[in-house]
Amino acid sequence: QVQLVESGGGLVQAGGSLRLTCVASVRTFSRYDMAWYRQAPGKEREFVAIIRWGGETTTYGDSVKGRFTISRDVAKNTVYLQMNNLEPEDTAIYYCNIPRPPYWGRGTQVTVSS
Repeated sequence: QVQLVESGGGLVQAGGSLRLTCVASVRTFSRYDMAWYRQAPGKEREFVAIIRWGGETTTYGDSVKGRFTISRDVAKNTVYLQMNNLEPEDTAIYYCNIPRPPYWGRGTQVTVSS
């Protein structure tokens, strides 16, 4: 089975930073697109960022552009989400995702205080 395990969430003050990590147990990791989504209480799951298999092409949701950066380390089967200038609106459970077929991790909680 494909396993995605997120870590790095926590409580941070507005304006602070966190780096989320997702470790994937997949074959040929370098050929998978990898993404992050988030879901806040009472809201639908929201697209955050995606990085294509080559590691050079990225796309971000409008709400995080300029503040978040997605990256990957193929040798470690790992994708990262660097989150800077966090806002209370960023509070959510963050999920690692492989879009095709898709696969999902269990999520990691990010809470931003104001």
